[in-house]
Order: sequence, then structure tokens, then C-alpha cells
Amino acid sequence: MSTPLLTLDHVTVRLSDRTVLEQVSLELRRREIVTVIGPNGAGKSTLVKVALGLLKPESGSVRSRSGLRIGYMPQRLHIEPSLPLTVTRFLQLGGAGLSAIRESLAEVDMARFGGNAMQALSGGELQRVLLARALLRRPDLLVLDEPVQGVDLAGQTAMYELIADLRLRHDCGVLMVSHDLHWVMAKTDRVVCLNHHVCCQGHPEQVGNDPAYQALFGMSFARSLALYQHHHNHAHDFHGHVVAEHSHHHG
Repeated sequence: MSTPLLTLDHVTVRLSDRTVLEQVSLELRRREIVTVIGPNGAGKSTLVKVALGLLKPESGSVRSRSGLRIGYMPQRLHIEPSLPLTVTRFLQLGGAGLSAIRESLAEVDMARFGGNAMQALSGGELQRVLLARALLRRPDLLVLDEPVQGVDLAGQTAMYELIADLRLRHDCGVLMVSHDLHWVMAKTDRVVCLNHHVCCQGHPEQVGNDPAYQALFGMSFARSLALYQHHHNHAHDFHGHVVAEHSHHHG
């Protein structure tokens, strides 16, 4: 098995006297797609900050391979509507040359959009530009925070197919974060369910061969998405605290 690109070992993060991550361990490897899912407030954004080296854990360790290059795609990007900024100019802000920008845009099927205003892009087009920006770093690891946010169903399918292809083309690992607890990318190698700690993890269950599913979503969509079944041995109360699955209150 290959040496991990990035390893989080029993990482705990506390913010304002609140435990956001508790004893979280995670390994990311080349050509592996890991999708982290969980409810709002589960600590997914904090996990991303730790992985990017922007936040130091209170305890535990973060180890990265020497010279690791990370390409990051943020969850959202706000651009002032009055700011005259084309796609190419936006990508130049990171110091990339025109040749590299053209190549990166072509990789995400956005080559013809270089002269378009950023504000005029659709949700799916904007996400692809953000992905192109992440690729400009020639990353060993892609960290994608909600990569299909604001993208319609057909666009989600295409984006997932693109991410799977890029993972092979660039020989990189992928850490993807999603708020969706039910649908994840079928080509995900591992799903990690996070709710301040790792609740469960494993392979997404393939449902693409179900005729009813194919009839409802179409073959391409069925191949791109899969249902992940949760198998928790515990539950969480309203405050997020762990309670036994079979505990009962007696009156």
C-alpha cells in the first residue's frame, strides 16, 4: 500500500471551549477519493482547515508527505458584482501564466469561457473555474469543499465524472466534503461520516444496477451516484452528545 499523502492521527480541536473535532483519524492516499459527509455543524469545515494546515489541533498530529502540494476548491466565492473580472484575470491573480491557465480551463471543459465575466457564470460554470484554479497548483491532493454546491442534477453528474477522471490523470488523492447525508459520488473509495468524531466509514453501496433507480435517474446518473447506508452503533441527542442506541427513558 502506498505511503499516505496526509495523515490525521487522533486530532482534537476545541474552539471557544467547544469540542469541534474529537479524536479524528484519517489517511489520504494517491488516486483515492475520500468523501466526508455529515450534518451542518459537524466539524467538516474545521477538518478541511486542519488538512490545509490553517488550523493547529489541540491534540493529535497531522503528518504530510514531504513537498506535498494541495489544490483547494472553496465552498463558495463572493465576487463584487461591479468588479470587472474575467475568468482568465481571476485565475491570473494566483500568479499563473496564460499557457497554464488555458490548459487548466481546457481540463475542466471551460476553455471557451476565458474572456467571460466571473459574475456571468452559472453555478456549475463557477464551480468548474474554481476547480481549474485548484488544478493550477499541480496538486498531489485535491481538497474540494462542497464541489457541487449550486449545481443542477445533470451538472452534478458531470462534475463527479470529471473529478474521478482528474484523480487518475493527475495521479492525485481527493478529499471531498459534502453536506448531503444520502448521496455521494459512486467512485468514492471511502465515505467518512463525521459528527465531531468519525461515526462510521466504508465503501458507498452501489445502487446503480437497480432498474427502478435507472428509470428514475438515467443510466449515467446511476453510475455516478450511490446511496451510502449508515451503520452507527450510537445516536446523537439534540446537542450532539453521544447516547446509546437502545437507551430508554423511564417515567
